Amino acid sequence: MSGQQSARLPAVSVVMPVLQEERHLGAAVRQVLAQEYPGELEVVLAVGPSKDRTQEVADALAAEDPRVRIVANPSGRTPDALNAGIGAARHQIIARVDGHAELCDGYLATAVTELLRVGAANVGGIMDAQGRTPLERAVAAAMKSRIGVGNARFHVGGEAGEAETVYLGVFRREALEAAGGYDSHFARAQDWELNHRIRSAGGLVWFVPDLTVTYRPRGTFMALARQYFNYGRWRRVVATRHEGTINLRYLAPPAMVVGTSAATLLGLASRRTRAALLVPLAYGAAVTVGGVAISAGESLTTRLQTPAVLATMHWCWGLGFITSPKRLRTVARTVAEHDEHAGHDAARDVADGAEGTTDRDA
Repeated sequence: MSGQQSARLPAVSVVMPVLQEERHLGAAVRQVLAQEYPGELEVVLAVGPSKDRTQEVADALAAEDPRVRIVANPSGRTPDALNAGIGAARHQIIARVDGHAELCDGYLATAVTELLRVGAANVGGIMDAQGRTPLERAVAAAMKSRIGVGNARFHVGGEAGEAETVYLGVFRREALEAAGGYDSHFARAQDWELNHRIRSAGGLVWFVPDLTVTYRPRGTFMALARQYFNYGRWRRVVATRHEGTINLRYLAPPAMVVGTSAATLLGLASRRTRAALLVPLAYGAAVTVGGVAISAGESLTTRLQTPAVLATMHWCWGLGFITSPKRLRTVARTVAEHDEHAGHDAARDVADGAEGTTDRDA
């Protein structure tokens, strides 16, 4: 990127949904402010009602640097925070960054340059999971492997090009506004759902492998289980909202849960059907061998925990998908019908009144 090109880069508003982020928020914001971006930059923190010292940390960051501003997000829900931040943002390029994420050097300059070069509506890169504790490192290994999360490029990498979705994203404001912003009904999966609407309207979502964002994984099995249970739950809601978007990659975890459970029950039913127990045994062997393989080079403690991490991710995602509440899927279907017959504004009115989830482990 030449000096003349970089001098012409437009101003950027970085929008950060923030809830329960006392531990990571300071590092995340300072990483944004340290970007050598050749243009005007602001950070908008949409702060929800946290139980820790998140609000105090955010206030201190705003006092330190006039480029940091705070807006309130009374609901604490991620899509509401993003919409509030976008509404308060001053600039035409909107970058989403989470309160526990850290951008690589040159992230914003590279993203905006690519956004303009390819004419994209949204540009993003890789969710680079990096753990500190042995368990976090096991989760990170699983989140960067095909056996853990499938073949999505924003997890496992790949060549630059058009993508179904990307991690976080740097958007043209006009594309966000044309799509109607984030759908407040989706407490989870709101990124995939928004990118689907952008692509359906003819917008280009572009993956750039050089754009890496450090992501800090969950630090307990309970938090990881809750996270992936909600991922599965809301992915089924998305499938209801946008018919035809489900594929074998998303159906694999629920199919595994059903198949493995049925085989276990069948195998325990009588001696004649004992061979069915080979199915859960094969699954256990696969995640054990796979977990040890993907955690090569890690400590023994991490390697021993990685198979359990994989199983937690698979089972909780599958169970979440299977048990996704009908009320959430019914509202999603109603929204889809309103989209078709009354336009996007009416659909968002229905979504705004929908019952969401109180779980904030996004």
